[in-house]
Amino acid sequence: MAVPIDVATGPGGAAPEPVPTVSGKVIEGRSLGQIAWLRLRQDKVAIAGGIVVVFLILVGIFGPFLVQNPLTYHENLIDPTFSRPFGTLGGISTAHPLGVEPITGRDLLARVVYGTRVSLIIAFLSTALAVGIGVVMGVVAGFFGGWVDAVIARLMDIFLAFPLLVFAIALVGVIPSSAFGLSGNSLRIGLLVFVIGFFAWPYMGRIVRGQTLSLREREFVDAARSMGARGPYILFRELLPNLVGPILVYSTLLIPTNILFEAALSYLGVGIIPPTPSWGGMISDAVSNGDYSIDPMYMIIPGLAIFITVLAFNLFGDGLRDALDPKSSR
Repeated sequence: MAVPIDVATGPGGAAPEPVPTVSGKVIEGRSLGQIAWLRLRQDKVAIAGGIVVVFLILVGIFGPFLVQNPLTYHENLIDPTFSRPFGTLGGISTAHPLGVEPITGRDLLARVVYGTRVSLIIAFLSTALAVGIGVVMGVVAGFFGGWVDAVIARLMDIFLAFPLLVFAIALVGVIPSSAFGLSGNSLRIGLLVFVIGFFAWPYMGRIVRGQTLSLREREFVDAARSMGARGPYILFRELLPNLVGPILVYSTLLIPTNILFEAALSYLGVGIIPPTPSWGGMISDAVSNGDYSIDPMYMIIPGLAIFITVLAFNLFGDGLRDALDPKSSR
């Protein structure tokens, strides 16, 4: 009688020996995450974008503790006759590496650093809100189909057609100075996160819905159904783990969009309340006060901060998408 062989342990219950290669090294399997990391690591542009993203996050977290107070006025650095910094370089010195603003004399570097924190907080929180709502609605619509899919799809169309910019301006105008236990910039940040995130979820919802429509017809879903699995189990244990890649990639591409929208709202005066610095507000001040006519750098510096941040997130998101795509030739 033949002795049964356990595939996991080998004959007689002994552990199987690793299979060596020609060079004597043991062949090791790689997870999907390891394969994606190896592919991402080969994309130098995406890695550079990721490094910039990490640097910006560190600046947003620790930068305000390392720079001057952005609200401090330095009248001694301003020429009282022309209301501009002394010298020809906008007051650049070792104490003020990017110079100071006209009229007020506030440190430009400190304002850019504090603006980094504000922009990233609003962008990350609004993206998290949009992703949370979009994933839930997209998975439910794609999995159940029928009238559920029709209702959610029409709801997405309504949100996408909503005049968001006009709504944001009107909402800021009717909300009092204190509400929901918040006041000042805390209330304004909450409003911006709600407006940007709540109305941005259809973009994520459409992506997730399309992926779910494809995944629900796959063999592993049919196998789960044949074993008696119900809808919630299939949604959370079968479909969602396979949607992590698209969700992660689109989130990295949604963040820069939200950064631009927050900058636009601050530029229009419905974003962060002055004198708290924000990138869009700094550009608005440079235009309204005529600072750019004194020195274009007062408008170029916050504009470059927005440009570099958005570009870094887009480059990293594109590289991450290629790394997680098994059909990519890279």
